[in-house]
Amino acid sequence: MPESTHPLELRIQNLTKTYKNGVKALDGVSLVIPRGLYGLLGPNGAGKSTLMRTIATLQEPDAGTIRFGSIDVLAQKEEVRKLLGYLPQDFGVYPRVSAEDMLDHLALLKGLTQGKERREVVHAMLQRVNLWEHRRKALSGFSGGMRQRFGIAQALLANPRLLIVDEPTAGLDPGERNRFYNLLAEIGEDVVVILSTHIVQDVMELCRNMAIIHQGRVLFAGSPEAAVASLEDRVWARSVAREQVEEYRSRMAVISHKLVAGQPRIHVLADEAPEPGFFAVSADLEDVFFANIAGLRIN
Repeated sequence: MPESTHPLELRIQNLTKTYKNGVKALDGVSLVIPRGLYGLLGPNGAGKSTLMRTIATLQEPDAGTIRFGSIDVLAQKEEVRKLLGYLPQDFGVYPRVSAEDMLDHLALLKGLTQGKERREVVHAMLQRVNLWEHRRKALSGFSGGMRQRFGIAQALLANPRLLIVDEPTAGLDPGERNRFYNLLAEIGEDVVVILSTHIVQDVMELCRNMAIIHQGRVLFAGSPEAAVASLEDRVWARSVAREQVEEYRSRMAVISHKLVAGQPRIHVLADEAPEPGFFAVSADLEDVFFANIAGLRIN
C-alpha cells in the first residue's frame, strides 16, 4: 500500500496485560509513535519492558491492537520480524564465540544467505559500532559497553524499519554512552526507534516525542518541550533539613527531593511561592517525570 495511506508509524490502542500473579503490567495503553526517536520513560516496573516485548512479538497482550504501517503486529508476527530490530534489557551472548562469528550466524538467521554479501554486511556493522578491532575476541571478554554495542549491531542487521532498545545505556561509561546516542540519532532519521529508559536525561537529549508510563498507564504523551512548558513558572525550590522532608510532603505538592551539597532540596509544584524561603527554578523534564509519577495535577 502507498506510504501516504499507511505512514511509517506505530499505533497502539487499548493494550492490556495482566500476569498470572495479578500484576496489571499494561492498563489500556494507547500511543501513536511516529518516525524518529521516541522516548518511553518510566520507573522500573512501570510496564515498559512488557510493552516492548509485546511490540516485538515475544508475548501476547490480553486485549488491544498494534499496527505498524499496514501491518497488524499481533496477527502478522512474521511480517513484523522481517522489519524489526530488538535490543532487550538483558541481551544474552554466547561466551566462547567471537563477535564476528556470532554476528555472521545472526545475519544468516535474518535471511542474509549469500556468503559474500553477508560478510560485507557483518564487517560494515562491526565498523559502524566501533568493534572492528575486537571482531575476533570472544564475547565473554567484552566489557558492558562492548556488549551493548554488539547488541545494537545485531539489532541493526537487515536494516530494520522498527528498532526497539530497552534500557540501552545501563553500565556504559560516559564516552560509550555518547557514542551509543550518536548511533541511535543517526538511525532515527529514517526509522521508528523506541527508546525505553528510566533515565530522564536520555529522553531529553535524544527524543522529539515521548511518553511517561507508570503502573501500566500512560500519564503523558507529547514532546519533551511541551511537557516542560506545562510546568513553566510553577516549580519552587528550598533547602530543608533531612527530618523536615516528610513534613513538607504532608502539606505541599512536593515533586521530588535530592541532595545538593549534602542537604536535601525539595521541588514543590505551586502557582506562587508556597511560603517565605522558596525560590523559583526553571522546570525540567525530571520535574515533569516526578510530578506525573507522584500523581500531582499538572494542568
